[in-house]
Amino acid sequence: MIYRVVIEKGEDFGYGVYCPAIPGCHSQGETIEEALENIKDAIRGCLEALDKDLFPPTGELAFFEVAV
Repeated sequence: MIYRVVIEKGEDFGYGVYCPAIPGCHSQGETIEEALENIKDAIRGCLEALDKDLFPPTGELAFFEVAV
C-alpha cells in the first residue's frame, strides 16, 4: 500500500515527517532520505499495533497483505 507523507524542515535540525492517514504516526531524520526510511518503520509499527488492537488473536483469524 502507498501512503502519502509530509516532510517539514525542523527548526533545530533535520526533518520531521508524518503520515496524515494514520493519526499519531510520525518520525524524523537528519536528512530527507533518513526521514523517509524512518517513517516507513513508523507506519509498519502503527499498522501492526492497529491490527492487534482492532483484531485480538482468537486463533480463528489470519492476516494477509494485498496490494490495491
